[in-house]
Formats: sequence, C-alpha cells, structure tokens
Amino acid sequence: MTDTTDMPAATRPAAQATPAWWQTAVIYQIYPRSFQDSDGDGIGDLAGIESRLDELVALGVGAIWISPFFPSPMVDFGYDVSDYCGVDPMFGTLADFDRMLAAAHTRGLKVILDFVPCHSSHEHPWFVESRASRDNPKRDWYIWRDAKPDGSPPNNWIGEFGGPAWTWDDTTGQYYLNVFLSEQPALNWANPDLRAAMLDAMRFWLDRGVDGFRVDAIIFAAPDVDGGDHPPNPDWIPAMGLARSQLQTRSAHQPGVFDVVRDMRRVTDSYPDRVLIGETSGTLDDVIPYYGADMDLFHLPFYFAMLSTPWRADALADFIVRYEAALPEGAWPTLVLGNHDISRIASRAGVAQARVALTLLLTLRGTPVLYQGDELGMDNASIPPDRVQDPWERRVPGLGLGRDPVRTPMPWTDGDNGGFSTAEPWLPLHLPPEGSAARQETDPGSMLSFARRLIALRRDRPALSQGDYRQIDAGPDVMVYERRCGDDRLVVCLNLSDAPRAVPVGGRPLLWTHKDRGAAAIPSLGLDPHEAVILDPA
Repeated sequence: MTDTTDMPAATRPAAQATPAWWQTAVIYQIYPRSFQDSDGDGIGDLAGIESRLDELVALGVGAIWISPFFPSPMVDFGYDVSDYCGVDPMFGTLADFDRMLAAAHTRGLKVILDFVPCHSSHEHPWFVESRASRDNPKRDWYIWRDAKPDGSPPNNWIGEFGGPAWTWDDTTGQYYLNVFLSEQPALNWANPDLRAAMLDAMRFWLDRGVDGFRVDAIIFAAPDVDGGDHPPNPDWIPAMGLARSQLQTRSAHQPGVFDVVRDMRRVTDSYPDRVLIGETSGTLDDVIPYYGADMDLFHLPFYFAMLSTPWRADALADFIVRYEAALPEGAWPTLVLGNHDISRIASRAGVAQARVALTLLLTLRGTPVLYQGDELGMDNASIPPDRVQDPWERRVPGLGLGRDPVRTPMPWTDGDNGGFSTAEPWLPLHLPPEGSAARQETDPGSMLSFARRLIALRRDRPALSQGDYRQIDAGPDVMVYERRCGDDRLVVCLNLSDAPRAVPVGGRPLLWTHKDRGAAAIPSLGLDPHEAVILDPA
C-alpha cells in the first residue's frame, strides 16, 4: 500500500474543531419555477418544494437555497422584486412558505433564501414614489443623475444584459441607474432610510426562521456613479456579452460595498446559527476581501473561477492550489460547479465526466453547492426559438448567453410532463442521459444512486467534510489528493481523460464510479477512462 506522506503536495490546514453546520452541509440550490408544480399552472411553487423534501433528505443534502419567490412582475424571473417581504401568488402564500419551512426543519434541512439587494423592480412602491417627483421623500432611495449637456447618460456604463445602464425618466427629467435591466432600478444603499428598510427585510425572514441568505450580485451595491466612464476591456470578445466590453472599474467592488455587507452580517449574527453567502463574482483578488479582515463579512463568498477553468487535471489542480493559498486564516472555501446562470457541468465537461465532476465537487475542502438536477447528470436542454424565456437571450440572441437551457423543469418521472406538473411546463421538459429521477431511483448504477452514496460518505467521514487538503502529484490527466481529519484519511483519484491511467496510490476502495472494485486493499490503482475512485489508505 502506497504511503502518500512524502509525495509532493499542496496542503491546507483543517477546519476548526467544531465546524458550523454550513461548513459540513451540502447546500442544494432550488430554482423554484422548475422544481415542482403543485397547482397545475406549469410553474413550480413552494408547496411543490415541500412535496419533494423527502427526496432531498434521501439525497443527503443538509440545506436548500431557494432562488427568489418574492412578488415580482417577472421581467427577470423574480430578480426584479416588488415586495421584499412577501410571496408572489405564482409561488403560493406566506402560509405556504411557513409550512414549507417548518417541514424542512422537521426533516433536519436548513433553508437559505436569495436576497436581492442592489436593485428592485420598477413596480416596487418605493420606486413608484421615487420617480413621482424630485422632492419625494424616497427620491434618494434610488440613484438619479442629470443628463450630460447633450442629453446623453451620465456615463458610458453598459448594463449586465447588454443595454444601457441608465434609463431616462420623462416625468422628472433625470436618468436612473439600472445595472441590469431598465426594469431593475438600482437601490441607493448610501441612503440610511433605504439601508434600514432593506435590513428590516432581512429581519422579516430571519424572524420567520430562515437559516440565512445567499446575497445576489452584491458587488454592485455601492457604484461610484460620479467617478467617470468605464475603460474598454482589451481582452473582450463578443461571446463574453456586451457588458464585458468594459472594465467595471467604477460600478463593481467599490469600497462602500464592504460597509453594506458588514451591516448585513451584523443583522445575520444577531440571530443564532445563521449563514451569509455572497455572490462575489470576480477575480481571486476581488473575492478574498469579502471575508473581511476580521472574518466579519460573508461567511461564504462565492469564487466562481472553477466554472470557467478548463476541464483538465492540471488546470483544476492549479485552481485549487491558488484558491487554497489565497484564503486568509479562518476562511472557509465555497465550491460550485453549476447554478441557474451557467451551462450545466455535464455539458461543459462532457456527459462521461459527470460523475468525476460530482466527485470533485463533493470531496474538495469547503462547502459544496449542488444545483438541482446535477445529481441526475442533467445536461443543457435545447430550447426552440419560440419557447425562449430568458431576457438576456432575447436581448442578444445567437450568442449562447441565454440561461433557459439550464433552467428546465426537474424530470421526476417518465410520465406526462415528467411528474413536474399536470400542465405544460413553462419551459420544455428535458431528460438527462440516464433518464428521470424515478428511473434512476431503481438503478443502483445510476448517477442518482452514485450521488447518494457519495454524499453519505462525505457525511460519514470527517476527512471529507472538514479535513485538510493535500494534493498529490500523480501524472497527467489525473487528479489525486488526500483529505485528512485527525486519524481519518482518504485519497480521492479522478481520471479526467478518456484513456486508462495508473496512479501511484493504494488502499481499500470505498466508492467508485465504474466496475465493482470490492473491499480488498490494492497496492496501486489503475483508473478506467472517466473514472473516480475514493480509497481508504489505512
């Protein structure tokens, strides 16, 4: 049996002795429109989520993060909020939410909500008042500026969906900032009354018992609108989207953002055992400050670079080494390979690599966030042009920026509409290569069965949920790393190629993606193409 102690490695200290729940749990992201419909309108809802909680318990996740279900005109499918303290009738009622929350807690599941702090809907009563007149008490709750002398916008900023970042208002004769769609006016966190109202909205849900928030697009919370134009991005290509043709030197990651997050953290910390997660997109240098010098900002800032890292062993290993080395003392990594905004990992890495990708996500050091359907090996759907819903795709068609292909309904069964709804779903149903959840449920060799075993192993072995990380040099196309917590020690072996690979490690196989390897210890391991194996080297 090979001893990995002296092999070249990149190491990182283990977590604290008693980790928080959000350090050991697998977080499962639910896109509520597409999870389960309970009332036959073709759109998922809160009662539908409640009806599927037992499946999530069987999967083994510890928390669910639910994308927005608040009242909204749905221009951006709930990220244009018109009431921060309610439930859109499309998804049910507050009573439905309370029942779902209680049912989740009864099953030991934590519930995390999306919080959208940087913009509201243009139909929010606050904005209706703000645009009523220049002297309205809520005028400064949003970001207004005069036109340039020639009537053009205050600066050259481009919105995230490709249109202008400024919208002209005829009633009051000024522009308002909209970092995303014109129907999403930017909130002004520099106004103390607006800040207090948003923090009260967080308290509204915390008082109801939610276990934390994932904070949307927080990098835009304090734009320096008077700081001038954005310079051009010299590395831009059209496939990146028009917004990336500029370097967002004034709109994103401004110093005031950290004051906003610190206030959110104070509110969160005033309730016991809660978590604050941030959508902190950007470079590693952009993301690390969101932990705070005193660990007083986000518990879990998202670092999304693994989503765009080439699916090669050397590139992924380099990503992990750089990420681990950059983390300050006391910081905990956040791991993500998919969400409602990015191409499915089974399509990016290839369907044959889906199990390898899942193994990587669930065996690295940190908190993994699993997007709904990835446990089934879901790949991107093909959306007919007449069924496109995403405003991004509608604004810039043909560039592949639309997010509909990853937002299709969960395929629960092989029956009509996949068991998702009794009506035609809002997006076309798409089956993963291995079939519906019901079909995979009965197949011990399915992706779903593998996901359950993998999450169970992560839950049962402290080495995976809280151990340190040590990278092992095992040759090209292969990732091998050790996880250790005290005397508990495991070695993870991943073949990212379509050819067999030998690795210089041995031990007793605990979990594998391909052929049954039995329980006997082996002196060294030969990996099949696209195979993942977890060994106990003891």
